[in-house]
Amino acid sequence: MSKRKAPQETLNEGITDFLVELANYERNVNRAIHKYNAYRKAASVIAKYPTKIKSGAEAKKLDGVGAKIAEKIDEFLATGKLRKLEKIRQDDTSSSINYLTRVSGIGPAAARKLVEEGIKTLDDLRNNENKLNHHQKIGLKYFEDFEMRIPREEMLKMQDIVLEKVKNLDSEYLATVCGSFRRGAQSSGDMDILLTHPDFMSDSPKQPHLLHQVVQSLEECKFLTDTLVKGDTKYMGVGQLPSEGGKQFPFRRIDIRLIPKDQYFCGVLYFTGSDIFNKNMRAHALEKGFTLNEYTLRPLGVTGMAGEPLPVDSEKDIFDYIQYKYREPKDRSE
Repeated sequence: MSKRKAPQETLNEGITDFLVELANYERNVNRAIHKYNAYRKAASVIAKYPTKIKSGAEAKKLDGVGAKIAEKIDEFLATGKLRKLEKIRQDDTSSSINYLTRVSGIGPAAARKLVEEGIKTLDDLRNNENKLNHHQKIGLKYFEDFEMRIPREEMLKMQDIVLEKVKNLDSEYLATVCGSFRRGAQSSGDMDILLTHPDFMSDSPKQPHLLHQVVQSLEECKFLTDTLVKGDTKYMGVGQLPSEGGKQFPFRRIDIRLIPKDQYFCGVLYFTGSDIFNKNMRAHALEKGFTLNEYTLRPLGVTGMAGEPLPVDSEKDIFDYIQYKYREPKDRSE
């Protein structure tokens, strides 16, 4: 959900950093999602490489590193920089668009429009708050806090508060904190909670109270401080741990999604990620004659039409149906 990615603490940190910077440029300025995904995949693969990469040719042997990226790696290893990136950084419009998209609620299109109106910095935004919607104003207000990673220790404390409040409301609720946290990451960009209840199925009427009473409970205990968006099935807002011994915790981005019980485990799988793991798993499902997304797993008929959703009562059920070796969340990071 977050635009921020964990810093790559690896032997090849310089390479992964420039690949992530190029990826963000392609997404935010050029709107080239295909190139964004290619750079992201290469960065992810190189981040896990156990030794220091000495050449583009060595990197090219890795899945996800093509000839063009290998050339850039050679240039970076030889000069310590990249001409393409230097050019991007010197282009005022590109760097301003990239910067403004770091404000929660400002996407690439909104950032471009603001830059065209001469609004390029946080101070410019603060002087033109009338041009921002509610979400963007909150994003600007907590910009510095939202930029900070959330240490795992803090995520665990936040998880304890959320799960306790949910359980106290109704023991039949199921709630899972997903994202990189569930994969065991030492820090997270935000907190992504999936919620379900046996009373809510995909064929039943909407049940917004199931989400809203959880939000209300978390507001009453002062954990949730600001609302960005509150719909029937999705809440986006801001949370903060209670202060400890005079220590104030930063404000954090919190998302809560209410998912029908029969779609819950497809949702948990999808929102746990990583995005590359999800793509690989969906591709394997297709090879085995199924279509998998964040809602359902369905068999494909001989005509290629998807049939009725299969009953799924755990993540493991999905792996079993498509004959994919089960992997714990901590092993799903590529």
